[in-house]
Amino acid sequence: MLVSATEMLKKAKEGHYAVGQFNINNLEWTKAILATAQEMNSPVILGVSEGAGKYMTGFKTVAAMVKAMIEEMNITVPVALHLDHGTYDGCYKCIKAGFSSIMFDGSHYAIEENVEKTKELVKVAHAMGLSIEAEVGSIGGEEDGVIGMGECADPNECKAIADLGVDFLAAGIGNIHGKYPANWKGLSFETLAAVQEKTGDLPLVLHGGTGIPADQIKKAISLGVAKINVNTECQLAFAAATRKYIEEGKDEQGKGFDPRKLLAPGAEAIKATVREKIELFGSANKA
Repeated sequence: MLVSATEMLKKAKEGHYAVGQFNINNLEWTKAILATAQEMNSPVILGVSEGAGKYMTGFKTVAAMVKAMIEEMNITVPVALHLDHGTYDGCYKCIKAGFSSIMFDGSHYAIEENVEKTKELVKVAHAMGLSIEAEVGSIGGEEDGVIGMGECADPNECKAIADLGVDFLAAGIGNIHGKYPANWKGLSFETLAAVQEKTGDLPLVLHGGTGIPADQIKKAISLGVAKINVNTECQLAFAAATRKYIEEGKDEQGKGFDPRKLLAPGAEAIKATVREKIELFGSANKA
């Protein structure tokens, strides 16, 4: 059964750990992440970008697959299915499809419009028992065609959005999606502390969790970050393991070309990455 992310993130903020949001792209991804969360006894959030939703033929397919897997794999840890960087229309599609959590990314709108649309979606999501994340200050890098420069959010704008009743908030603190460039300046903890001060108990979200040094991750958690998004790191691990399998000619040995065998090393690499992140975020045995 899917749950909203509200309770798990409240507990995480109080307990000074973070729950990982791992983005899913297909069946292998989903299966690997669920199995690892269960093995580590950790709550988990499965993130789905609009591009990945489209790739998997639509949000209904995704929701049906995840719900069936939870049942078939006997998953007992809390699992939330969350729309990542959702558009206004995408949010409504996911509410309809049976997701348990949505993110409305209104960061590219003027603050007034972001407030207006977020306010409406908070009302709808809460009436359906879903949790909702909002974003202030765009996250750098590119995600599904949305490009941001890694700006730092205005703490007062964060308060304006937090006051609408969102369940958790993504505030730009110099973090970016994808690989971090060599000249990246690091996270702005001044911004994070100022946002935390204005938003109080509200769990904060760190996007672009791939490549941020462990000490900065831990410091961010100590300053109120309760959800950390990981996507690129799993993709890189999957690609490297798949490349190795093929370069070693294993796909030409016996039935090594069978997709179940061909994709197995990549799936194991995702598990190893998720395991490492759950340890780092401190959510093991918190289910």
